[in-house]
Order: sequence, then C-alpha cells, then structure tokens
Amino acid sequence: MRRRRPLTHRGAAAVLAGLLCVIAANLLAAPILMYVAVLLFLLVIFAALVVHVPRRGGAVTRRISTDLLTVGEESQVAVRFDLRALRVPHGTWRDLLPTAVSGNAEGEFPTDNGTHIRYAITGVRRGVWPVGPLLLRTIDPFGFAQREQEFGDTRTVTIVPEIVPLAPLSSIVGAAGGTAHTSSTRLGQGSDNLSPRHYVSGDSMRRIHWRATAHRGDLMVRQEEEESSPDALVVLDRTARRWERVGVDADPAFESAVSACASIALHLVQGGYSVDVLDSSGAVLGTLRGHEDDRDSLLVALAMVSPQGEGRDIITLFDGAPPGPLVMITGRLDEEDAALLRHGGASAPILLATEPLDGAADAAAALGWSSAQLTDDVASAWEDALPARMATGGGHVTR
Repeated sequence: MRRRRPLTHRGAAAVLAGLLCVIAANLLAAPILMYVAVLLFLLVIFAALVVHVPRRGGAVTRRISTDLLTVGEESQVAVRFDLRALRVPHGTWRDLLPTAVSGNAEGEFPTDNGTHIRYAITGVRRGVWPVGPLLLRTIDPFGFAQREQEFGDTRTVTIVPEIVPLAPLSSIVGAAGGTAHTSSTRLGQGSDNLSPRHYVSGDSMRRIHWRATAHRGDLMVRQEEEESSPDALVVLDRTARRWERVGVDADPAFESAVSACASIALHLVQGGYSVDVLDSSGAVLGTLRGHEDDRDSLLVALAMVSPQGEGRDIITLFDGAPPGPLVMITGRLDEEDAALLRHGGASAPILLATEPLDGAADAAAALGWSSAQLTDDVASAWEDALPARMATGGGHVTR
C-alpha cells in the first residue's frame, strides 16, 4: 500500500511559496516578503504538529452479513471503530478491499452514526480474501498536513462460486430421483443379485442353477447382476494441461467449470441423490448427504481450487459399484483423450468440456457419454448435455 506524503498539495504549495518569498525578499530588498515567508513556514509547522503529534489508538471489529459470499452476491459489512484519542479528528476513513470484491468502503469521519460504519460489498472472484485494515486519514484545519493511520486487523471473506439453477435430469435417469432409481448391468462373474440365464459354452459347472434348470428343462446358470448405486458422482478435472493461465487473472473457462461443478452437485442432492464431488486425481472436494454443513464445506473447498497436477482414469475413482449419474467437467479435450474416458457402467454419464476439440464429442458419444460444450451459460450447457437430448433412434446428440 502506498503511503501518503505528510504534506498535502496545499501544504507543499505553501512551503514552495515561502521559499519564493525568501528569494524575492533578498532580490527586491522587501522585508515584508520575508515576514510572509516566515508566517507560511510557521503555519505549515503548526499544521504538521496538530496532525502528527497526538497519539491515537483504536480497535476495529467487522461483521459480514453473509458467511459465504457468492460471486455476484451483495453483502453488508458492519464496522465498529472504537477510537481512543484526546479529540475526535475530522478526516476520511477507508477500509481496504481486495480486488476480488467491489464496494464503496470509504466516507467522512466522524460519520453520522458515530463510530458505526456500514457499507456494501459484492463478490467478484472466488477465493479467500482479506478485508482491512481500516485507514483513518486526518487533515489539519488549514489543509496543509495529513496523516494516515491503520487500525485493527484484517477479516477474511470467503467468496464461493456462483450457483446456477438447472433443469431436472431426464426421465431416462429415473423420475423418482436418486432415492428410488437403480440400474443394473449383466455380468459373467459376480456375487450380487442372482438371476438365471441359459448355459453358454465355457461357463463353470459350479454356476449351474439347478432349480431353474429343472423348471425350464434347459441347462441354466446363475447370472449375477451388479446394481449401480443411487449415488451420483461429480468429477472436476483440474489437470493443469487442460486449462489456460493468464498471469494472475483467473481463467474464465475454469471459473465456469467450478461454477458448474457446484451447481450440478447441489442440483443432484436436491433430486435425492447422495453426491460425491472429486477432482481428477481422486481427492475428495465434498460429500453431500443433504446437510447444510455439507453444502458449505463443498463451496469452501471449491472457492480455493485451481488447476494443478495430472488426473486419473475415471473408473479408478469409483468406490465399489458405478454411480447413477456421473458428471465429468473438464477443459480442453481432444479426440484421443475423449476416447479414453470410460464411464464404467454409470447409468447417466454426462460430459461437459469448455474446449472440446475436433472429434472429441464423437469419441465421447461412442463410449456412451452425453456431452455438451460448457460456456459461461452453465444452465444452457447442462440442458444441452442432459440424456433427454438423446436421439430416439439410439444415438447421442452432442453440441
């Protein structure tokens, strides 16, 4: 923070005028100009003493009306400033704000309501940012000298990604939502729910279902079914090579991805699903089971994520059975990488990519993904990617 000069522009002009009077007094032999110079110097010295000599202390407490401030949301900041001084100075106050928030955090001091200060801030960029300290700038009655002091410590404000309302999942996924929907995948091996099927050459004789064989008159074997979980999985691909870094500024594409991740996870839990949110390396960003604390924990984690490292194969992120809805959110995706995105039997695999390259959408569709390009209009991209957009003939419509 740049420190202010001890003299104002008026004070500096007064000193300069005094020096000119001294020079003119000697050149013109005019003692009156010397008296004027001395008077100006004395006034500046007196002003500096009035402003800088008094000792002041103070305590600052801040309360922000919203614990978690969403990007684009407005919140009120209440500041209590307890100033300890012989007299209340006149000047201006200013609360230091980071560039991640916007607001008019300055005014005249003392304020109309004494030491209680209020102002509004709006979230601009997600993250955890410091607010403060409070700066008090005082000026002497002549306007010659100024003094700026810091009071109090900083208070952090957590700005979380924007939450966007989304369209409901297609009836393909299950009209009853996550609490009732399951899907099953036929397997040749397994130990879960048993159902008979006709014997195929190569099946083990130990798997023969004798009761079904006797009932149907044909040799039947046990066919296991693996049920997919009614849980949903949202994966945010943080792999560094998929995202751009523009100096210290945030990558707009990655910000859209984070907003989509938060919006989709909260949307799914409202639909009755238990939702796990992971990054591409398998690190848990949040687990949503319908509790408010779960929601806040996820948003705080997403407030601080950034592109980094490498990712893992998606199916290695499953804990047991494949999920119901599986949402993969990624950045730059080429055809080769898209062809490796196995969803492991998820009942509703949805892929959102901010920069799908030529052939990526077709490669993902061949594996069963319903995909769309993710833009800053998260709601529209989500609607384009819903399984309901599948063509009735069995193909995928990707955009």
